[in-house]
Amino acid sequence: MVFSTVITPSPQLHFPKTTFPIIQRAIRTYSASLSTTPQRISTSQFDLKTYWTTLIQEINNKLDEAIPVQYPQQIYEAMRYSVLAKGAKRAPPVMCVAACELFGGHRHAAFPTACALEMVHAASLIHDDLPCMDDDPSRRGQPSNHTIFGVDMAILAGDALFPLGFRHIVSHTPTDLVPEIRLLKVIAEIARAVGSTGMAAGQFLDLEGGPNGVDFVQEKKYGEMGECSAVCGGLLAGASDEEIQRLRRYGRAVGVLYQVVDDMLEAKTDKEINNKKKNKGKSYVAAYGIEKAMEVAEDLRAQAKKELDGLEKYGEKVVPLYSFVDYAADRGFSVGDQAQ
Repeated sequence: MVFSTVITPSPQLHFPKTTFPIIQRAIRTYSASLSTTPQRISTSQFDLKTYWTTLIQEINNKLDEAIPVQYPQQIYEAMRYSVLAKGAKRAPPVMCVAACELFGGHRHAAFPTACALEMVHAASLIHDDLPCMDDDPSRRGQPSNHTIFGVDMAILAGDALFPLGFRHIVSHTPTDLVPEIRLLKVIAEIARAVGSTGMAAGQFLDLEGGPNGVDFVQEKKYGEMGECSAVCGGLLAGASDEEIQRLRRYGRAVGVLYQVVDDMLEAKTDKEINNKKKNKGKSYVAAYGIEKAMEVAEDLRAQAKKELDGLEKYGEKVVPLYSFVDYAADRGFSVGDQAQ
């Protein structure tokens, strides 16, 4: 639901330095601009694109190994079609790995959970695209799963990916690196994020709610995946409760920020945005217009970085998470294949 599209370097979006108190549920606003934030570790020397691309290659290989074609073949082919889709950014697993490494965890300890997050992410996208949901004929530059395999196989593929993700965490996480109690917390976190109070709730209101539900829809459909990804990485590495709460707020802000910027970029390039299907009305752009959506994006960027400021004792290990925030807002480079 979040981080789902592939976008090439975008036209510059100039965020104003003032904030607008639009968000009324869960996401807080701050009156201070980024220029008044405390001194932070410089990210200018960090090569996020290389870091991200390297992890994508490793994660893609592990996902390929995790979903071999077997009986019933058609279900597995449908699963692989979405999980291994060209152009996938792998933002949830990359954020998970970065959060794990921040607290001293080894990336090999995070890879099984990272793969599970991508399986869950793919499953949510398969179901979102169904005719009875968002009714999207394409995803990541190629036909949606149900367009190729039919609605019945798409539903089964999504249904199968959710439990496969949980099973993969349990069966592939090195027990010498991650205690079982941490794995239980990770599984519980993913279940919470995708369940009836998480992404499913966001999809429900996207289908049934009025325009006043935009805050809730954005937080649940897009913020939950970012929140869950960051939190899982911290849980694997044994982060403290206070640190987990910082990761929770950070990931949620980044997830919503990413989608807000996606909507702004789409609005700038699509002159017929008002003729889009009904679910597009649950975006900040549709509800408030581009200018105020820019203010929301600037506020979200400030929120995310404020949470990371509290983790400054970890030094340069926090730089990848800072860099994700700026990428979500600025889109300074492309990640993944250039699918449109």
